[in-house]
Amino acid sequence: MSFDPATLARIANLARLDIPVDQLSRFGAEMSSILALVDQLQGVDTKGVLPLSHPLSAVSEMALRLRPDEACADIDREANMQNAPETENGLFLVPKVLE
Repeated sequence: MSFDPATLARIANLARLDIPVDQLSRFGAEMSSILALVDQLQGVDTKGVLPLSHPLSAVSEMALRLRPDEACADIDREANMQNAPETENGLFLVPKVLE
């Protein structure tokens, strides 16, 4: 996949990267090679491969400290909402980050 300079400039803008115009072609080539690698990885057969909880657990025995995945029922919602700068209908309001 190749990227034209306008597309690269748009991606850089969305990622808040300041890429000089004279380097857009180099970054386009690098992004194309990254996406080619991702396509290559998509073709790997991973059936029967168990997920790792830590990347190093494949090469060494590690005692991982994992907590149980349980919902916390004893949270005082009202007390937490008082610390928020802005709330609405029981939800935290955050600034818009995407244009």
